[in-house]
Amino acid sequence: MEKRVTYHDQTDLSNTIKLRTVLKTLPDFTRDFFRGISTTTSTNTRCKYAYDLRIFFQFLIQANPEFRDYRISDFTIDVLDQVTALDLEEYVEYLKAYREPVQGRMITNGEKGIKRKLSSLRTFYAYYYRHEMIKTNPTLQVDMPKLHKKDIIRLDADEVARMLDLIETGTDAQMSDHQKSYCEKYRTRDLAIVTLLLGTGIRVSECVGLDIEDVDFHNNGVRVVRKGGNEMMVYFGEEVAEALHNYIDGDRCATEPVAGHEHALFFSSQRKRIGVKTVENLVKKYARQITSTKKITPHKLRSTYGTALYQETGDIYLVADVLGHKDVNTTKTHYAAMSDSRRRKAAKAVHLRED
Repeated sequence: MEKRVTYHDQTDLSNTIKLRTVLKTLPDFTRDFFRGISTTTSTNTRCKYAYDLRIFFQFLIQANPEFRDYRISDFTIDVLDQVTALDLEEYVEYLKAYREPVQGRMITNGEKGIKRKLSSLRTFYAYYYRHEMIKTNPTLQVDMPKLHKKDIIRLDADEVARMLDLIETGTDAQMSDHQKSYCEKYRTRDLAIVTLLLGTGIRVSECVGLDIEDVDFHNNGVRVVRKGGNEMMVYFGEEVAEALHNYIDGDRCATEPVAGHEHALFFSSQRKRIGVKTVENLVKKYARQITSTKKITPHKLRSTYGTALYQETGDIYLVADVLGHKDVNTTKTHYAAMSDSRRRKAAKAVHLRED
């Protein structure tokens, strides 16, 4: 029997090809780094490192007159020992807003983007320093950007109910006739996707990567591949089971998939495996009809599930496990904070004057 090629196999292959393409634009010595981390990182992580490092070398060319006539591929490993902590502080400032060399687009980075790129550079330097191929590691002298805490954006219980009702009925007055027609055509698929995201907290990448064989109605669970490649069974309730059954027995069964996409659980309008961007767009489309003050994405549906699960169980370790967080402190930061409802109670608890 021919081996089934999964979404994750295809993604790894695509990332491998992307990485090889980017590596051709990087200095030759960087290949040692990418070979060295190949057994401990995912192809997606290595791609991000490659893109981040390309930005660093672009910075050196633009910021240092000595390298003005360089191409990125001209750099040799000794350049790493020439970079100082002051240079890296200038690099952090550069990352806030810079012009992309090829197409000339203005690129900006917030706190998270700057921190990730600096973290990539730290890992890069650490590899060569550990192998005694360079003498200095200035990245350790530069402070990581502080990430300011933000309130979790999520749907309230009534907003969840209204969103699911909207998908199921498609009767919102703000929808055009074309939108209503489209929603009608993909109603059971969209309802299954959104119900699954809200009822399990799985990531959008995990959702689109599901194959029909990953759904287990006997145990009411889906087998997902987590970050890092670990497989895990995530269980769901009867509402999710009903939505999945309706879609699988209805629209999915009636769809003739494009060759190579036969195993996908969710299909796009092109009869191929649905993509992350398509799911993001459909979630935003329905959410806009429900709330104008919250920017709802699939990740915010994950936050909605995580918050609801914590409020129901009070078990932060269970929430961390179900969401696939490797570090429970990540979960504590996001879900163990005081909820809005408790804050509202605080507003009524203190009386300034007697009645």
